[in-house]
Amino acid sequence: MTATITYPSHLLSASFHLRTTTTKNALRLHSPSTQGPERSPHYLKAGSSCLGVKLGEVFQKTRLNISCAINMAAGQSGDPEKINFDHLMNKARKIWDRSPQPVKSFPWKRALENFTQLILDLFVMVVKYLCVPLLAVSSLSEMSYCAHQKKLLLVPIPVLIGIIVAGVVKETALELSPLLKDAEVPWHLIVTAIVFTLIKLPGPYYPYWGRIFIPHFANGVLWRTLLFAFS
Repeated sequence: MTATITYPSHLLSASFHLRTTTTKNALRLHSPSTQGPERSPHYLKAGSSCLGVKLGEVFQKTRLNISCAINMAAGQSGDPEKINFDHLMNKARKIWDRSPQPVKSFPWKRALENFTQLILDLFVMVVKYLCVPLLAVSSLSEMSYCAHQKKLLLVPIPVLIGIIVAGVVKETALELSPLLKDAEVPWHLIVTAIVFTLIKLPGPYYPYWGRIFIPHFANGVLWRTLLFAFS
């Protein structure tokens, strides 16, 4: 015998009602009428087009504002500097006008010339005392090369020629410009030292006999020029 299980009628009706409600809700969710106008394809297209138009307007306004700002900056870039310079000039002119008469009558131009001359004298003095050890070291190096090549006995010949040439160059410069005798800065000696230093520097790149004679010839000129500078 098979036993049958009976369920109460109210339970069956409740389950049937629940299934019916679930099915209706699912149909309502998937039906086009329940999606509303905001979920329709036409509305989505219209919304996207409106959004694109708004973004385009925003980009155009932003680009216009940036271009206007750049143009304004380019047009007024030099104005603040000019205004500041004019303002400083006006201030300086007012201060000068309000200055006492002893300040105005002071020889400022002569003081500037004296200060410049003092700076030049100090520079020349420092250069002179620095050139002595540099020239001594370079001369010893070039003499050691000649000793290595067994040509040390030939060194005095270009040195004596250089000493004679330095005297000739000095006398020629003084004859061409007598004002150099009383000049506070010996420009002719400075020019001579620069020229023969440039001749001396490429010594290792000269040919064989050039490496022996040319640097020592330049050394003779430079030693005589330094002697003139200290005398």
